Parts: sequence; structure tokens; C-alpha cells
Amino acid sequence: MHNAQVPMEGKPGSSRVTPTASNGVFGSAERGSNEQIKRLLKSYGLRTSLIRLKVIDALLKAADENRRLGVRGVHSQLLGLDIPLSFLSVREVLKRLCSEGVVTLNLDKSYSLHHQAMARLSAGE
Repeated sequence: MHNAQVPMEGKPGSSRVTPTASNGVFGSAERGSNEQIKRLLKSYGLRTSLIRLKVIDALLKAADENRRLGVRGVHSQLLGLDIPLSFLSVREVLKRLCSEGVVTLNLDKSYSLHHQAMARLSAGE
């Protein structure tokens, strides 16, 4: 029983680490874009999840840098930001975002935000 309480005591420590890591990833300027991404997902009828926010943010950053990312590229970028998501989780999120029309799978197997999703983000929906 006593050992069962140790992980619970460890959780607040873990949650303290997570926001600190997130604060390094999402500055105050980017939090505004997170709100835009949340509204974008809602406009497509999708619930907001941390992984969806991070995947879309990675695609937006890649587009800003004129780069294209496949599943491995998105996964690597997230791992580089100390965001521990599995490759399979990233792939499934990208598939779901594609099926909903938020993201497009390009001929070269890279992903990008659909032009209508980009327009919605630009319009501030």
C-alpha cells in the first residue's frame, strides 16, 4: 500500500516538470496561436487534445520554415522538443486530421495543413 502512494506523490513532481517544458515550447506569443488552433479544431467538429495541438503546431512551424514533414519528421520534431509521443500516436493523429480535412497528405508522403484550414487560421476562426 505504501508503494502505491509513491507514484501519487511523484505525479505533482511530474506535472511540475511538464508545464515547465511546455512553457519552453510555447511562449506567450504561441499561446495565442494555440487558441487559434483550438478554434480551428472546433470548427471541424474535433475535440482539442494536446497531441493534435502539437502536431498542427509542428506542421505550421515547418510551413513557416518552408519545410515538409512526414510522419517521422513530425515525430522527430516533437521528440526534439521533449514531447514524448509515440510514432504510432503521431501517425494516427495525422490520419484522423487528414480524414477530417484539416491536414493534407501530399504526393511525397509529407503532410501540410489543408488550404482551407490555413485560411480559417488566417481569418482567426
